[in-house]
Amino acid sequence: MKKLSKLRAGFLAGLIFTLTAVFFVDIKDAQAEYGDVVINNYSDGAGMRPVVFPHWFHRMRFRCKVCHADLGFKFKAGGNEINMVKIIDGQFCGACHNGEIAWSVENCNLCHSGKPNTPTQVHESTVQKLAQPTGTPKK
Repeated sequence: MKKLSKLRAGFLAGLIFTLTAVFFVDIKDAQAEYGDVVINNYSDGAGMRPVVFPHWFHRMRFRCKVCHADLGFKFKAGGNEINMVKIIDGQFCGACHNGEIAWSVENCNLCHSGKPNTPTQVHESTVQKLAQPTGTPKK
């Protein structure tokens, strides 16, 4: 019986310590190590908002070679001739965003969320400066 009481007391002390740490320790927000890529080679010309590609989000899940070697993405923002026909045909983003591995292309606003006239380039993690809030009319 004493062992059970000691076990409960130890568990309770550990729980209190953990909760104290969670609520009172200043934990820094996670920071993206790799920036976002705005893809606007054709979007503005087609009357669409630019694509904001969250490179950091994908990089946390996959090694560089998955996209840059296996799928053929060049290591240069704007260096890839990406268009919707190629994506629908399973090239570039369409290799995964096919409705089976990841969501498909039917919801344009998931990718085409950038502010109009944002140039194609790698940006720091400033999605709030690059993305147009949902429900905002297209410019």
